[in-house]
Amino acid sequence: MNTIAYFEIQSSDPIRDKTFYESLFGWKFIKEELVPIEYYRIETENMYGGLLKRPAKTPPKEFGTNAFTCSIQVSSFDQTADLILKLGGQVAIPKFAIPGRCWQGYFIDLDHNTFGIFEVDENAK
Repeated sequence: MNTIAYFEIQSSDPIRDKTFYESLFGWKFIKEELVPIEYYRIETENMYGGLLKRPAKTPPKEFGTNAFTCSIQVSSFDQTADLILKLGGQVAIPKFAIPGRCWQGYFIDLDHNTFGIFEVDENAK
């Protein structure tokens, strides 16, 4: 029962970041009209989330993550990493092996949020 069931991304530019994640992962964003803030519901293949207007200043660069970072399982780490960079994202921690489990890496989106991607690979070393 202790599983992640919902996630949220804060953004200083929700339209820009909505486009980034739609293009990257194919997530569907639905604008919520009956809430008092700018908020988009996110629908993924197996989880729901939200994208909301950041209520405070964006944290300064190079200060580390002040959040609960989520990682997204992808079918190809390298192809997804290339797309992240093409869309304007940056590498936070380059690809590394979790031996016998997966390839993992961390990136920074257009609003300086850190997120991870991983590709399951029992041969990773």
